[in-house]
Amino acid sequence: MDEPEPTVFIVDDDEVIRRSLSLLLETVGIKTETFTSCEEFLNAYDRAKAGSLVLDVRMRGMSGLELQAKLKADRVDIPVVIITGHGDVPMAVKAMQNGAISFIEKPFRDQVLLDNVQKAIELETQVRRERIMRTDIEAKLALLTKREREIMDLLITGKTNKMIAHELGISHKTVDFHRGNVLEKMGVDSVVELLRLTQKLDLPKQN
Repeated sequence: MDEPEPTVFIVDDDEVIRRSLSLLLETVGIKTETFTSCEEFLNAYDRAKAGSLVLDVRMRGMSGLELQAKLKADRVDIPVVIITGHGDVPMAVKAMQNGAISFIEKPFRDQVLLDNVQKAIELETQVRRERIMRTDIEAKLALLTKREREIMDLLITGKTNKMIAHELGISHKTVDFHRGNVLEKMGVDSVVELLRLTQKLDLPKQN
């Protein structure tokens, strides 16, 4: 499946800044959308879109830091690059604590912004891939019967078929049958691959 084209959302109440940032990013092939305020961005933003956010701090109405905090509270996973002409240490600390990728003070070199935007796009792409992978694994997990999930949980602790059979009070043959179903439904060829999959996604055990 082709990955969606990322968009950089630029939120700044200065028209000159919006236009210059948009032109800069588009010269290197990055699609942009611009907004004059945080409120305008919130009204238009579709979280299904791939991309990152370039956000000014001080604007009329909702500030950039307030928007950043709201996105975090709403669990919107969009990387944020903060730009400001009025930076100070407490502001930078707050922005970084809320998950900003970087805090850039105006005026800045074009390459500094490009590098940080590219970093944000790469991070968003990674997060999106992991989210898609988790969704796929959860869909496969949903196909397991209660017994298959129980056996899977024991398999990934390193227990052998014989040990599982003894613990669950069932035959070795039954465990082997369910083990085969688990591997097939999870789309792996071995318990080692199954273990790697569950460790990478930190899947919860079935209660």
